[in-house]
Amino acid sequence: MKKIFITGISLITLIACNKNEEGSNLHLTGNIEGLSQGKIYIQKIQDTAFVILDSIEIKGDSKFESHITLEEPEMLYLTLDRGQSNSIDNSLPFFAEKGKMNINSKLKEFYNAAKITGSKNQELLEEFNSFNSKFNDENLILTEKRIKNQISKNISTADSINTAFDRLKIRKYRYTANFASTHGEHEIAPYLAVSEIADINIAYLDTIQKHLSPSVTKSKYGKMLDEHIKARKASE
Repeated sequence: MKKIFITGISLITLIACNKNEEGSNLHLTGNIEGLSQGKIYIQKIQDTAFVILDSIEIKGDSKFESHITLEEPEMLYLTLDRGQSNSIDNSLPFFAEKGKMNINSKLKEFYNAAKITGSKNQELLEEFNSFNSKFNDENLILTEKRIKNQISKNISTADSINTAFDRLKIRKYRYTANFASTHGEHEIAPYLAVSEIADINIAYLDTIQKHLSPSVTKSKYGKMLDEHIKARKASE
């Protein structure tokens, strides 16, 4: 096992590659159509740092395989090193679980073309993202209206846009809170609570926490939610 410590301005990347199948509990396979040369990294975030769990060199064959040891379901990142390419579409988050998972995508549409199977948390994440994208589309429309109104400087229109933004945020937050509460038996619930609606009314966070199963409460994201709730209550 090799560890390489690279110090950045605000982020430290820890490299701990392990391609040994022994002791692993996640068998990850996949194919990046169109990728003939480059590197694939499988990463996770630990203590505000990206940890590289595995690196795979691609030479001609776009298929890849990795064996990873997971302590529990958590968000991982499949990242491409395209060499000379400057594409920003290089990182694909996925909710990893023990067992067998498969990721298929395309080099030109790495993020949007991704098909991920083998994880119930990932299925729920995609379900959430599908509905959440509607909120994002509405937010984009309102943003465009706000930019246009900055030219005409119509106060009445500005107030109307601000009200629409507030209502959209409330709808999005309530949907997310309800989704998390409904799926408390999966780690996606506390993950969404801390990543999407951390500043929601504390009562909603309490409700989400109460709906978590015992195992999820003790999980990485369950503990993060508990710590966040305690910190919020101490400061309010």
